[in-house]
Amino acid sequence: MGIRRVQKGFTLIELMIVVAIIGILAAIAIPAYQDYVAKSKAAAAYADIAGGKTNYELMYVNPPGGTQTFTATGIGLQSPTGNCSTIAVNAPATDGSTPATAPAIQCTIASPGRIGTGATIQLIRDISGTYTCTTTGFSTTGGYQPPGCS
Repeated sequence: MGIRRVQKGFTLIELMIVVAIIGILAAIAIPAYQDYVAKSKAAAAYADIAGGKTNYELMYVNPPGGTQTFTATGIGLQSPTGNCSTIAVNAPATDGSTPATAPAIQCTIASPGRIGTGATIQLIRDISGTYTCTTTGFSTTGGYQPPGCS
């Protein structure tokens, strides 16, 4: 009559396999998460300045009291925000024949990380009042630009 022992717990090999699987999943998941965070930050930075287009256009077409104050606060934007370290607003050309030489509204992204060094999002207004979104300083491999920006 021998006493039969029942195995309890995990063997060292089983634990090593589980740790290896977790390591492989982490190696895949962490870069994907960082890309997701970068894309979200760029989209949120765009959202921080997109709301200013309406007031910018209203001030251009119908300046209050005959004066135009083309500043971030003048068009109803807060600067800085959690996503934009600075928001710059430039007045359109005074003669109305050409757009401003600088972007109408520009966000310098705060702590851009993977997005790129000195990353900015600009809304450029042409003389017909159409806005174009462009980016500078974005990583060429990340694809972090918000939808509609190039």
